[in-house]
Amino acid sequence: MKLKLLLPVLFLLSGCIIQNTTTLVHKKDVARLVSTLSADNMEGRASFSPGISKAADFISSEFKKAGLMPLNHNFRQTFQVRSIQPTHIEVTMDGTDIPEDNVLAFSDQPGLQWNTNPDVAIMEIKAGENFIQRLRSIIQGSSDALVIVDTSFSSYFKNPYFKGEKIKMPGETDTPGNKIFVIHDKIPHSFRVSLSNSIEEKELFNIVGVLKGKSKADEIIVFSAHYDHIGIIDAVKQDSIANGADDDASGVSAIISLANAFAKQNDNERTLIFVAFTAEEIGGYGSRYFSEQFNPEDIKAMINIEMIGKDSKFGPNSLYITGYDRSDLGKIMQKHVKGTDFRFYPDPYPEQNLFYRSDNATLAALGVPAHSFSTVQINSDQYYHTVKDEFSTLDANNIVASIKAIFIGSEGLVNGTETPSRVEVRK
Repeated sequence: MKLKLLLPVLFLLSGCIIQNTTTLVHKKDVARLVSTLSADNMEGRASFSPGISKAADFISSEFKKAGLMPLNHNFRQTFQVRSIQPTHIEVTMDGTDIPEDNVLAFSDQPGLQWNTNPDVAIMEIKAGENFIQRLRSIIQGSSDALVIVDTSFSSYFKNPYFKGEKIKMPGETDTPGNKIFVIHDKIPHSFRVSLSNSIEEKELFNIVGVLKGKSKADEIIVFSAHYDHIGIIDAVKQDSIANGADDDASGVSAIISLANAFAKQNDNERTLIFVAFTAEEIGGYGSRYFSEQFNPEDIKAMINIEMIGKDSKFGPNSLYITGYDRSDLGKIMQKHVKGTDFRFYPDPYPEQNLFYRSDNATLAALGVPAHSFSTVQINSDQYYHTVKDEFSTLDANNIVASIKAIFIGSEGLVNGTETPSRVEVRK
């Protein structure tokens, strides 16, 4: 008899929560947020650019309007990094000049001059080897090295993550030894290397807002997305701005909308932190800095929202969760959307290693149940990292549905009644 009475009550409560999201999350607000962040005047929100500073001011104003408090003195969580930018590099092997596009340099020194130096080790990355693993292993070595790389790996030499500016975090030690990687077909008998780097201190900033918990203020739930993108790129039909509407203005619109919704509901027992991360596109430096400011044991879950502007491969009303089986966060959230049409699915692209490719990765590595929630069909999205990633290509209804599902699904996290299992720390 009690069960028969309880079921209608639970249904009514679930209906109230769903109805609340209808009044707390509005399509026109989501559209305004995404279109503002992905407008041409934001210049693609590249790290260190005037555009990203403009975006930071906009997000800060939205957090303030929502009623959030800054983590420290203001919403910008600012930190200094050391920028190392190659300004000149020449490599000659056996008297032949090597095209600059075929050279990668890893050096923290202002300058470097080698002339068939016997103290420089000659190493190889051969066809069929794992390029990334070999590169990382060689970089960690203590000796100076000239590394001859098989021509089959030439595409890596176009990747801006390897090619351009290198960033050093506060307190991060210098790279041991200098490493020059060269696409070439044989080991040289003689070589000459001339390298110059521009080294300067630069400023990065996350945007962080806090909604303090009532009875469990020391326990934290993080809602996050990255607000940087790749900025100005090669022009396509006179358009050179990579607006980053899906990547990841859609995610930022979600955390702002969630901040508004939870602030209006005003019943969170745990502390909620909403953070827009910087520098995800160039190495995840914003989330790395953020994670160092907290005891990871205090963070009970992290919901990182990454590209939700289009239907997932599972169709409308669905999100996939990276690293789904690493904790029971997805199962907890699915339980709370029961009775709706929405579903949370495991990541359908395990070969892409998405669990460790976004801003959840640093906290996940520390054991936090930190996962990215996404809809992007990453293996086929033709607009990813292009000038065509604009608001007009997105479905605002998909973004709204995802926000509502996260709002409903995180009920137990927010009110402190449920805590996901910790992620196994892999050594």
